[in-house]
Amino acid sequence: MDRELLLLGLLRRQSMHGYQIQEWISRDLEYCSDLKQATAYNLLKRMADKGWVTTREEQEGNRPPRTVYQITEDGEAIFQQILRENLAQHTRMRLPDGIGLAFIEAIPPQEAADLLTQRKAAIQKQLDLLRQGHVGGHSQGGLRLILDHQEIHLNAESTWLTHVIKQLKELE
Repeated sequence: MDRELLLLGLLRRQSMHGYQIQEWISRDLEYCSDLKQATAYNLLKRMADKGWVTTREEQEGNRPPRTVYQITEDGEAIFQQILRENLAQHTRMRLPDGIGLAFIEAIPPQEAADLLTQRKAAIQKQLDLLRQGHVGGHSQGGLRLILDHQEIHLNAESTWLTHVIKQLKELE
């Protein structure tokens, strides 16, 4: 229901067409969602079928018509319900880039340390972007919380990598 929460939350701010929704997600919510455009459209259609959103066609100039989505009262009620569920629950975190760690013994320790050093450098670049405010440019509210949360996790990952790299180098 996280994807529905995301779409309904965006539509609470204002009515939007699909491209606006996708632009908002990719620009401002890249740290908490990887919702693809096709999936968003399918979800919006299902939410319209359930009565959570309404649709209307809008046309600007010679452009093709586009569908604009607006949240309904039922959609607001569902939004409030799943928002509360989302805030109260904890979902076990799965780190997709951690699978290689299960097989790290398959390469020499120094090479593994070098590769993890590259990963740490990539994390540092992401941290630098966050700290410089190049990501979204948000300074308050829920979006700021997302960025702060991401920064804390990246710092923890960097610290952990420093520890693992040191252990690997000691094996040489």
